[in-house]
Amino acid sequence: MNSLARHTLLLFLLCGGASAFLWSGIEAAQQSAYPGTQPSATTKPSPAQPEDPARKAYADHVRETYKFQFAPNDISLPGNAAVEGNDFIQPGAFPSAEYCGHCHKEAYHQWRQALHSNSFRTPFYRTSVNLLIHEKGIAFARHCDSCHNPIAVLSGGLDASATGDRSFDRDGITCTVCHSIQSTGTKLGNGSYVMGVPAVMVDEQGHRIPGTVPDMQILMHLDRHSQAVMQPFYQSPVFCLACHKANFPVMLNDYKWIRAFTTYDEWQTSKFSKQNPLVFYAADYTTCQGCHMKRAAITLPEPGAKNGMFASHRWPAGNTAVPFYYGFNEQLDKTIEFLKTGNYLNVDIFGLRISHDGAPSDNDPLIAPAGSVPFNIAPKDTLEVYVVVQSKNIGHSLIPEVRDLYEAWVSFTVTDEAGRTLYQSGFLKPDGTLDPGAHSFTNRPVNSEGSFVDSHKVWTIHSVAYDNTIQAGQSALVRYQFHLPANITGPISIKAAVDYRHFRQTYLNNVFGPNHPDYPVVEMASRTRTLNIGANAVAPPMPNDNPDWMRWNNVGIGYLGELQYDDAMHAFEHVVELRPDYKDGYVNLGLNYIEWEKYKEARAPLEKALVLQPHDARALYYLAIVERRERHSEASIADLKEVIAQYPQARDALRELGISYYQQHRVEEAVATFKALQAVDPDDLAAHYNLAILYHRLGMKQQAANESAQYAMERIDPGAPTYSLDYLRQHPELRNESVPWHVHSESMQPMKSSNKTAGQQ
Repeated sequence: MNSLARHTLLLFLLCGGASAFLWSGIEAAQQSAYPGTQPSATTKPSPAQPEDPARKAYADHVRETYKFQFAPNDISLPGNAAVEGNDFIQPGAFPSAEYCGHCHKEAYHQWRQALHSNSFRTPFYRTSVNLLIHEKGIAFARHCDSCHNPIAVLSGGLDASATGDRSFDRDGITCTVCHSIQSTGTKLGNGSYVMGVPAVMVDEQGHRIPGTVPDMQILMHLDRHSQAVMQPFYQSPVFCLACHKANFPVMLNDYKWIRAFTTYDEWQTSKFSKQNPLVFYAADYTTCQGCHMKRAAITLPEPGAKNGMFASHRWPAGNTAVPFYYGFNEQLDKTIEFLKTGNYLNVDIFGLRISHDGAPSDNDPLIAPAGSVPFNIAPKDTLEVYVVVQSKNIGHSLIPEVRDLYEAWVSFTVTDEAGRTLYQSGFLKPDGTLDPGAHSFTNRPVNSEGSFVDSHKVWTIHSVAYDNTIQAGQSALVRYQFHLPANITGPISIKAAVDYRHFRQTYLNNVFGPNHPDYPVVEMASRTRTLNIGANAVAPPMPNDNPDWMRWNNVGIGYLGELQYDDAMHAFEHVVELRPDYKDGYVNLGLNYIEWEKYKEARAPLEKALVLQPHDARALYYLAIVERRERHSEASIADLKEVIAQYPQARDALRELGISYYQQHRVEEAVATFKALQAVDPDDLAAHYNLAILYHRLGMKQQAANESAQYAMERIDPGAPTYSLDYLRQHPELRNESVPWHVHSESMQPMKSSNKTAGQQ
């Protein structure tokens, strides 16, 4: 059949009943969600794959010179990638994205501009991975490329002796990488997937047919095409877990195991997973795909679409740098829109303290919530403004991954009625770098010399000087202090915003040198308030403002994060005064007392919460902590068991129940509970520690030794804070950020930003 006839038939079938049959089957599979389960438990095992002579010949050739540097026959260490058959596979076995794209035009168009297709080739990634290769050798890059370039890892391309064609580099995570994965199988991350033989079709026995097949063969057996390229767990967050969780193993850094990022774990403990009762607010179940693969109308032919809508293969998130660099304006616009319109954050100028002489102190009343109470200010007053940033609709932390490279910060500006800047914090300096005194939602990794790991040389990280990330569903309290001029007469305007960019300027300078375009800055959320000199009356709320009870609740959460328990107590007391029917206001009071180690005082509000909502798992969990402290062990165990009955994957409840069993010398039950905890989080230190002891008591010496070794490897190095202290001594301009309850009160000289916010109105 000639090309024209083949594509005519292809168009006919894809627009007719055969297409409807295939994609209705795929849609049915996609609608099955498996929150928190292992794909192996939900995916029908494929039949044993017959040996492929071409693959065997290729693998035998690679093995002649391949250096298995870390373990015999392990292809990907220090990464975790695996492939069925446990042997090298030729790069040409992966059908190209262009091959898939001649039918799936919308998917291909979106993918080409997305991060997955550019996961390896960008100068940003290559700069860092080339430093690793230069310093330690190409074998160490298997750690990074297990996610960034799976074809290179599984084909044996990351070896000093490799000489093959590397044209696959330009496609990074191509279509048949994701659509060949058969399971993730563990909760390790670092590319912990099992790749099937790349295929777009299976044969009559269900064996995967390697490589490409003619269009006609697919069209005649659409069900077998679907069986090859779709798995129900592709809709589950455990699919994303394989790469969106990472650690630095000992073999990479010659130091110790260090957690890099835990985006999956953050989702699993967020309100969106419905697996953790200890969240501050509730929400509907939402997966990673529910945010990052939302359906949108197609503009190009796409047989995978349903009613003209297709799951996004752009995976919009936070990376504005890659589309900006390549000139992918459509992707850049979609990313900026995603960041600006998702209602991910709420910024609240919550309140202020006013001092007529000197800096405000705790003796000066907190005027809050702003807009709900009247007050007066005068020239020469010193104001301390409380800004609360609430993470509303983000299923992980802000920032979730590679926090040393991304920048999100609070831009706080005070201007007079003529628009002159009276005070500013969180501005970009003329050289493009961020004001060092800005409150940024980032961290500062430090090496053994007490220096900032500036070039993302992650294998040198020994400590983190501070981490100001906002966890999912929580709030950050940021304080600003400034002085009003003696001659001011008109009103002042206060604006607080959360700005974001990818990457920070010094890293861009490392990649390109100092001469490069300004990369986009996106304003994710903001709030402005006008204060009059003299009297300020009560003002109506803006449409996006939270109700006052929630504003008090969020500032209480912020106080909790800053270890300011007395202030948190008063904030939560305001919550229950305004909302006496709000169960979680009382739970938050109880939680605050527990953190304050006032266990006796915690009981009454927790019991009040249980009157309002009997059997509430969150209240029961904290009550169990109180009961165990008061030596009511059986009551504590009963409450924790009820929590776990409602939330089987609640890692905190499993941990506390295991500890309770341990204290009661109920060894078998303690072991079973800690093993259940490890099924949720294999890196839980309490599980490793206690299982080492319990196995030893049971005479299981090898298991005890294994758990003891894991605990020793994963526990924090007691000497690590020394490196952070060295760094903070050298950088007094950043020392403030390492103190949870710090106040920003830097120079009040006007500063001008060097570039404007992307999408600014």
